[in-house]
Amino acid sequence: NALTMLFQIPWTKFQTAVLISLTWMMALVVFLATAELFYIIAKEIFAPPLILLKIDELLEIFGYFLLVLIGIELLETFRIYLEENVINVQVVLLVAIIAMARKVIILDVVALPSMTLLGIAAIVVSLSAGYYLVKKSQQDEKACRL
Repeated sequence: NALTMLFQIPWTKFQTAVLISLTWMMALVVFLATAELFYIIAKEIFAPPLILLKIDELLEIFGYFLLVLIGIELLETFRIYLEENVINVQVVLLVAIIAMARKVIILDVVALPSMTLLGIAAIVVSLSAGYYLVKKSQQDEKACRL
């Protein structure tokens, strides 16, 4: 259909431009988060007592590490989408798992109600099961090709 093609080409170019913009913005955010992480580590290590970190400081640092990892994985998702025009479910699930791990690490479990903790546990189990099933289906698909 000629009319569909007339609108599809500009729309595809628009999508590509938006994704490239998002990629550059995400790269900037990842760079700034990495710089912030470096600053936090340097500040905490050189504050008295030297080189000794408290538990809450360690948890803050781990949270930033995972935040940078989430950004890197999102950049990978953008890259794959730009190259293959397909959203990689495995990478999206991995980003969600890392985000939940970050949340669990920085949580104050004493202050949260038990139902909230059960909800978080259910999300972690669901994401893990989804990741396992996606990975297993990819392995089964590769085995069928051989």
